Amino acid sequence: MKNTRQAVMAIDEGTSGTRSALVGVDGAVTALFYEPLPIETPRHGVVEQDASLVLRKTLSVCHRTIQEAREGGIEIISLAIANQRSTGVLWNKITGVPVAPAVVWQDTRYAENLAQIGKHWDDELFPITGRPVAGYALYYWAAQHIINTPAVTDAYRSGTLAFGTVDSWLLWNLSEDHILATTSTNATGAGGFDLRNNQYFLKWIDAQGFPESLLPRVLDESDNFGLTNSELLGIHVPIKASCGDQHGGMIGLGCLDEGQATCLHGTGSFVDLVTGDQFPLHTGSNPTTFSLIAWRHQHKSVFAVETYASTTGSALNWACQRMGWFKSAQEVSELAATVESSDGLEFMPALTGMRLPELCVEARASVGGLSMAHDRRHLAHAILEGIAHEVVSCMEASADVADIPVREIIVGGGLSASSTLLQLQADLGGIRVRHRPNSARATLRGAAFLAGSDGTLWDSLGDARDTLPEGIVYTPRLSESERQQRRAHWYVMAAAERARVASGTHRIGRV
Repeated sequence: MKNTRQAVMAIDEGTSGTRSALVGVDGAVTALFYEPLPIETPRHGVVEQDASLVLRKTLSVCHRTIQEAREGGIEIISLAIANQRSTGVLWNKITGVPVAPAVVWQDTRYAENLAQIGKHWDDELFPITGRPVAGYALYYWAAQHIINTPAVTDAYRSGTLAFGTVDSWLLWNLSEDHILATTSTNATGAGGFDLRNNQYFLKWIDAQGFPESLLPRVLDESDNFGLTNSELLGIHVPIKASCGDQHGGMIGLGCLDEGQATCLHGTGSFVDLVTGDQFPLHTGSNPTTFSLIAWRHQHKSVFAVETYASTTGSALNWACQRMGWFKSAQEVSELAATVESSDGLEFMPALTGMRLPELCVEARASVGGLSMAHDRRHLAHAILEGIAHEVVSCMEASADVADIPVREIIVGGGLSASSTLLQLQADLGGIRVRHRPNSARATLRGAAFLAGSDGTLWDSLGDARDTLPEGIVYTPRLSESERQQRRAHWYVMAAAERARVASGTHRIGRV
């Protein structure tokens, strides 16, 4: 039995907040502290953060976690970091001060330029990097600053400029040797990484005008990142893991095996399917489904595919806060549970366009099939069923690109509190859905599993997963013929909406 008085300290650096906590040998997450992070939007399309503030907030929560560990007699044996993947930072290596505001992944200031570039690059990029150019390219952003921002230009010319995603910024500050590194999951998120060969795709990075000399070294998610800066952090321990937050969440939910998938419900819902050591066979065949490195452990890549629905949690918030149909998401779930079905009432949650089954950015949401026999219970059920259809479409797209069937989907995030939604996901997907408790802490737990599975706390990632509770399992109740009938009807609805957009007409009853 490993030492129960030892723990990994994990950091979860999100877009809107930062957390730190202890993860012990039993997988329990304790001494959890949180600080919100502001986002600035000084003009349309520009989404930024103050990287110095991100660091200060991170240190604040870490110091509180460390203090609680000391008071409880817990020895912190290593540090692990998880972060949202595509926010970029430029800083001066001599002063340690950012030389431009950090760019957040929601930034679209160069979307028009990138759309033109994408016409020439997407066919080549997708099979190699697993994703198209889209409206955001981190290296292009940095290259524009080097040209147009005097402080960045001066630092580059003097050889003192540093570049990286948020993991690189934290590793450089928190390590005593100022390590300048990133990991495969973060490099993948930055959009210029050769997935098969685990190296930068320099042809694309060069084309964006970004200097190769500024690229951080790429390490595995579970690796040696040096020792912590004790003067800054207050502890002197090895940094043993760094990963993208979605990937930490997969590991922390126990999604490790080929054919397992996670569905993390937030503003949107992200479905990640593990393909193991097999590179997704049909990478690039679906513009809404991205291939990626799920994590690297012991110098081996585990691959995955990711598909997401944009408006799931936000659709519920819209129905409650904007439309006033319900008091809360909890009320939606409670009302939906009181009826067996929506009785023909239909809701398509395409509030920001449709991603699946085919991309249609001009699609709109709709409520249809209303009759005098319906009431708020049926509407609540229809909303949850529409969200479930969206998630199942993501699951099917991921399976098609990977050429691997989904065996199980493990759910987390805010909407996973709705048992009605999870049962609908099982029914419409035709596979079991597993809900483990404390899924909101999965990212912290997964980062810690990567750091401690070298024998210090667990002998392997599988050994770490064994600490997780089985949770509640929802199994399909629909017959296969009924499931296919309901899915086919959903595809008909989606096709009708695409046809409406193509014709330029508007339907009565449009939401």
